[in-house]
Amino acid sequence: MRRYTSLLLTAFLLFLIVVAGSAYMAGAGRDAERRPMREITAYTTLPAEHAAILSAAYEQEYDIRINFVPLSSEAVLERLREQADSSEGNEGAALVLADSETLGRAAADGELAPWLSEQGDQVPELFRQQDGYWVGVWYDPIVFCVNRDYLKTQTVIPDTWTDLASRPGVRIGITDFLAADASANLLFRMIAQFGDAASYDIWRQIHPKVVQYARYLSNPVRQAGMGEVDIALAVESESIRYMQDGYPLQIVYPADGTAAIITGTALPLHVNEADQTAAKAFCDWLLGDEAQQVLQSQGFYFVPTNPGTLAYKTFAGKNLVLFDQTARFTAKQKHDFLDRWVKEIRFK
Repeated sequence: MRRYTSLLLTAFLLFLIVVAGSAYMAGAGRDAERRPMREITAYTTLPAEHAAILSAAYEQEYDIRINFVPLSSEAVLERLREQADSSEGNEGAALVLADSETLGRAAADGELAPWLSEQGDQVPELFRQQDGYWVGVWYDPIVFCVNRDYLKTQTVIPDTWTDLASRPGVRIGITDFLAADASANLLFRMIAQFGDAASYDIWRQIHPKVVQYARYLSNPVRQAGMGEVDIALAVESESIRYMQDGYPLQIVYPADGTAAIITGTALPLHVNEADQTAAKAFCDWLLGDEAQQVLQSQGFYFVPTNPGTLAYKTFAGKNLVLFDQTARFTAKQKHDFLDRWVKEIRFK
C-alpha cells in the first residue's frame, strides 16, 4: 500500500511541475507578445515596392520594423530641413535611403550626421561622401542591351556612345528623358562628361534611329527582347530581369563610360541613441549580401557597392566604367538642357 501511495505522490508532483512549467511558458509567450516591436522611420526616394520588400525581410529576420515613407527628392529635403532645425528628432526619421543627388544636397545643407561603419569603409570613394555623410549601397547603370539575333549580323559590336551614334541601320529603343529620372540623368551626366556640344551631337545622330521613346524604363528592354529594336539604352536592372526570364539579350558596357543612379543611406540630425543604433544596423544590412538576395528574389537586380560581398564578386560587369564628372547642375540648368533637347532634337 505504501508503494502505491509513493507512486501516486510522485505522479502528483510531476503533474504539478508540468502545470507550473506550462503556465510559465505561456506567461513568457504573453510577455513576448506584449513587448513592443522596435520601429524606426525612414525617408526614401525608392519606389514603394522596393521599400516594402526590404522592410518585410528585415522585420522577419531581426524583429525590427522599418517604416518607410516614400517621398520625392524635394519632400525628403524639406523634411530633413525641418528635423535639422528642430531641437529634437523624435518626430522625424532615423535614416534616409535615397538617390545620391538627394543625399549630396542634404549633406551640403548640413542636415545629416557623419557616420561610417566597417562595412561602409569598404565602399569605394566614388560611391560615398568622403566625410561620411552618406554611403552608397547599390547602383543601377545605363547599358547597351543588345538583341542576340542582331549581334549575329555584326562583325563589330558598338561599345561606345560615338560608335553607337555613327552605326548605320541600327534600331534603338530608349526611355524618354522627360519620363524617368534615370533616363534624364544620362543626358545630364553626358553633358558633364563630354560637354554640351559633343553630347547634343551624339543625340542628334542617335535620334533618327530611335524607334520609340518609351514612357517606362522596362519598355526598351522588352522591345530589344522581342526584336522590335536592335539595341536598348536601358538600366541594367531591367536588362538582367528580362534576361532571367529567358529573353535573347546581351549586355554591353559602354567603354567610354556611362551614367548610373546611386542609392545610398544617411543618418539625419537629432535622432535618439536607440533609434540611431537601429538605423546603423539596418544600413550595414543593406551593404551585405542578404539585402541583395532579398531584392533579387523579387526580380530586382542592382550592382552592390561593397566589393566584399559575394553579390559583387559574382557581378559580370566588374570593368564597368562610370562617368567621373559630377553633374552639379541647378534645377534651372537641367530644365534648360531638357528644353534644348526637346526643341533641337526630339521634336525638330
